[in-house]
Amino acid sequence: MRMDGCPAGSGRALRLDPFALPVRFAASDAKADGYLREVELHRTRVVVRRTLAGMRMALNLPVSAFSGVGLRLVADATGHALVVLAHKDPGLALPLFVSWEPEDAVAEWRCWSAALGLPLLVEDEDGWREACPRLGSLRVGAVRPRRRRRSALKRRRPAILMRRARGQLTAATPVHRGEREIIARD
Repeated sequence: MRMDGCPAGSGRALRLDPFALPVRFAASDAKADGYLREVELHRTRVVVRRTLAGMRMALNLPVSAFSGVGLRLVADATGHALVVLAHKDPGLALPLFVSWEPEDAVAEWRCWSAALGLPLLVEDEDGWREACPRLGSLRVGAVRPRRRRRSALKRRRPAILMRRARGQLTAATPVHRGEREIIARD
């Protein structure tokens, strides 16, 4: 799929803010009259309005109908990066951000994914694939070692108790059975 032109807000003056939804912008559409479509993006739905052969149409799709937020790196002379709201139908994919700085594109990619609650996707030769492995809605990753320094229990327990070994009962330790009360006296 090829996207010509930039989505509104990709320049320095105007920028689409993923945390200030709903947002409206115009995107290029090679098949539409005037080569433009108007997009209204909410947290839960996307409305795409375009005119095709003189007939006006509006597509109202839930955000969950999209595969995720994709990052596309273009390997031509410009070397720019695109952040795209990816769909199984390439005609419904929506450009969200265009940048010539890959670091900016990665930051926007993560912000759009967090704002819309969609997985991060990367484009390769076979199409879109997830950037991180997942199990349902849970992201699966390497196990991290436990950190003890900033835990909630740190303020309640002295650190010396963490290092102290517990005592051992030996055979020489007297065991009192059948008594009602044990009183320690000098």
